Amino acid sequence: MRDADGAEPARTSPSAIDFAVADARDEAFTVLGGRADLGFVLFCDHASNAFPREYGTLGMPAAELERHIAYDIGAAGVVRRIAAATGVPAILSHYSRLLIDLNRGPDDPTLIMRLSDGAVVPGNRHLGDDERRARVARFYDPYHAAAGRMIDRCLDTGHPPAILSVHTFTPSWKGDARPWHASILWDKDPRLAHALLDGLRADPALVVGDNEPYSGRLAGDSMWRHGTMRGLAHAIVEIRQDLVAAEDGQIAWAERLATIMCRLMACDRIGPLLRRIEHHGSHTDAR
Repeated sequence: MRDADGAEPARTSPSAIDFAVADARDEAFTVLGGRADLGFVLFCDHASNAFPREYGTLGMPAAELERHIAYDIGAAGVVRRIAAATGVPAILSHYSRLLIDLNRGPDDPTLIMRLSDGAVVPGNRHLGDDERRARVARFYDPYHAAAGRMIDRCLDTGHPPAILSVHTFTPSWKGDARPWHASILWDKDPRLAHALLDGLRADPALVVGDNEPYSGRLAGDSMWRHGTMRGLAHAIVEIRQDLVAAEDGQIAWAERLATIMCRLMACDRIGPLLRRIEHHGSHTDAR
């Protein structure tokens, strides 16, 4: 483009704001703003064990709300510290997964649990269709719409982001100890999953699982919706809860994951691979 006199207009460098995801807050979520062009975004679907005032605690005793059935213990602290260390944007949920599980498809029968790990949820026990739709509209839809906008802002910069979702798992299940310090969950897209597995397994002191103790093959979950369906590299990291229940553990794991992420972003071989849009599909497609 030229001015009327034929001269080239002066070029200005893009400002930091041109590459920013802005902070945002709604009843259902918080977005931690960051650089949209760095090639990563963070998800924390089970960040909190809180409830809106009018729901009370869904009739659950306080002790139950400190368990994994209510939220992913330590995950929010890890995500906030990774975001601060790397400058990438993040989205965190505001309310307990017992109110509604943001990491499920809207038609999943476990979207709102009536019974969770042996605990009856009185406020969900006689849940009707109207209340289910109301929770989806008030909490579920706004969270995923905001996550989509965060990703769109990254795409606007020309740098498709890889999605890292942070969760935590219990040290034991039905009396059996779980040996893994962390695990990577993934479906068909191996790009981020393999890079994270390599990064974590470089530390010989860590026992790292691959789709253990859960599988990343879940139709309708956050990574399926925002990663698989959009062709973005994505993976879930699950950290054992006893390792991140306290602040020192959250700091240590945030530093570990932030270091791996920064290496991947800077890697001439892996970085461009993670920033490509590729549709790998899902193992759940055949179902």
